[in-house]
Amino acid sequence: MKENQRFVSYLRVSTGRQQLGLEAQREAVRQFTRQSNGELLAEFVEAESGKKNERKILNEALAFCRKYRATLLLAKLDRLSRKVHFISGLMEIKGLDFLSIEHPTRDRFWLHLQAAFAEEEGRRISERTKAALAALKNGPRGHLLGATGRALAKRHKAEATKKAFTYESIVSELRSEGIKTVKATMEALNERGVLSPGGTGWHLRSTWKLINRLKTAARPKGSQLE
Repeated sequence: MKENQRFVSYLRVSTGRQQLGLEAQREAVRQFTRQSNGELLAEFVEAESGKKNERKILNEALAFCRKYRATLLLAKLDRLSRKVHFISGLMEIKGLDFLSIEHPTRDRFWLHLQAAFAEEEGRRISERTKAALAALKNGPRGHLLGATGRALAKRHKAEATKKAFTYESIVSELRSEGIKTVKATMEALNERGVLSPGGTGWHLRSTWKLINRLKTAARPKGSQLE
C-alpha cells in the first residue's frame, strides 16, 4: 500500500431507504483511509441495483478516478457488482484501479475469485428470497400476505412507533449535547445503560430505526410532548 494514496469512494445501496447500509460503508472507508494514511478526494453515492451495468453515478466516479489518478475504494466488491464479467471488464480499463476494503488486494487472480464469490452469493440470495416468498404465499398461512398481513404490519408499525417515542426525551437530551450521528447515539445509549425495546443493548440498525421513527412518524396519542 502506497502512503498518501488518493482514493475516491463509491457507496451503493439498492434503494434510497437503506441509509444504514450507507453509513456502514462510509465508516469502513473512513477507517481504511485513516489507517492507510490515504487521502479521500471525493465520495460518490448511488441508490441503484447492482444488477444494472449502466449506472450514472458509478460512471462519474470512474471518470473522476481516471482524471485524478485515484483508486476507486469500495467497502465490499459486491458494491461494484455481483457479475464476474462486469468486474473483469473494469479490470481491463487502462489507468483504472479499484480496491475492496473487505479484501484489499490488487492481484488479478484474487479479484476474479472475489467476483465469482460475489456472483454466487447473489444467486443464492435470490433463490432463498424466491423460495421464502413462495412458501409464504402457498403455505397454510399464505393469507398473511394479503389483507390480514397488511393489517398486522400496520399494527406492528404502530406498536414500534409508540415504543420509539418513549425514548424521545433521552434522544433529545443527547442531541442537545451534540450527539447526533447514529453511531454516537448508539454508543451513548449503551454507555448510559439505556436498554432497547427488546431489553438488550443497542446496535447500529436498532439505533437508526429509533432515530428514523422519531423523525418521520406521527406522534402517538399519549406520548411525550415536544
